[in-house]
Amino acid sequence: MVKAISSKEVTKKIFNNEKMFILDVRNETDFQDWKIEGKNLEYLNIPYFELLDGVEGILDKLPNDKEVLVVCAKEGSSVMVAEMLAEEGLDVSYLQGGMKAWSEHLEPVKIGDLDDGGEIYQFVRIGKGCLSYMVISNGEAAVIDATRMTDVFTEFAQSKNAKITHVLDTHLHADHISGGRKIAEQTHASYWLPPKDAGEVTFAFEPLEDGNVITIGDTAIDIHALYSPGHTIGSTSFIVDEKYLLSGDILFVDSIGRPDLAGLAEDWVGDLRETLYSRYKKLSDELIVLPAHFMIMDELNEDGSVSEKLGTLFAENHGLNIESEEEFRKLVTENLPPQPNAYQEIRETNMGIINPDLDKQREMEIGPNRCAVR
Repeated sequence: MVKAISSKEVTKKIFNNEKMFILDVRNETDFQDWKIEGKNLEYLNIPYFELLDGVEGILDKLPNDKEVLVVCAKEGSSVMVAEMLAEEGLDVSYLQGGMKAWSEHLEPVKIGDLDDGGEIYQFVRIGKGCLSYMVISNGEAAVIDATRMTDVFTEFAQSKNAKITHVLDTHLHADHISGGRKIAEQTHASYWLPPKDAGEVTFAFEPLEDGNVITIGDTAIDIHALYSPGHTIGSTSFIVDEKYLLSGDILFVDSIGRPDLAGLAEDWVGDLRETLYSRYKKLSDELIVLPAHFMIMDELNEDGSVSEKLGTLFAENHGLNIESEEEFRKLVTENLPPQPNAYQEIRETNMGIINPDLDKQREMEIGPNRCAVR
């Protein structure tokens, strides 16, 4: 019987920079588009259909001194290949739930303590590059940029004896389905959304506008809405406890946000520059930037979290150091990666216009994060 390894176990190995050898049996196109990534991983991609008659032809390509992790889309193919390899005497395991499970795993990491006894946590969706947050203070919690795996957030809040009272999205997401509205419905919390992104939404929400102050608990921990258009016309940043800048998809550790997911790159690139080079410049260099996504594994800190001081990003992030406005416009509009899979359907789902079933939602989200300028 071969061993199943969960996405959580693989995540811990990646956080710890452990060496792993991955045999990915999906087709080459899917593998090249999106795979498990880490700093000490080796890969072999052999499509499953090439192994139906046996694995003898690839044995010389696999290590015999370390465990081989077999990965496929949903699990079934990897189990069969893993069993064939085990019969050949290899130390082998398979990824439980396949890349479908990998796409959905969320790993909570504590970012720090707040001044009045609260805490802030980051939820790392390692297979998709999404980052969500929970601010907890005196028995209350706020969730920011939640993914559709809502149970993770509600159960985590319960484990901390906190009631979710506010749920916020920094913008209308186009690369993943937001769980914000569902969490708000489940917990009777207020759901906040920037009104400039919400012109077509079909549900009620609290308008998240510049100058809003949302209190969590009674310990004077405030979330300030800072209007910061560019990725979308309504993109809003949050400053938590005068210590953390939740930048949404405007600013990442290694890049800046793309302004084209509503087809308005030429119109919005000026807003993006204004936010990054003017609005953010007025903020304290000591603020710790907590983005809504990461692009590459090098952005992860030793504990698996993603964060960096704003002053450091102004010194080291190329997207913040382009003096010429014309050059900035050229960089942003000519270096855009492919659009996220089904991004228009995802936007319509987040507006409440369509309501796809779970299998369709999973299909819509498959693939890597593509929210940044390259």
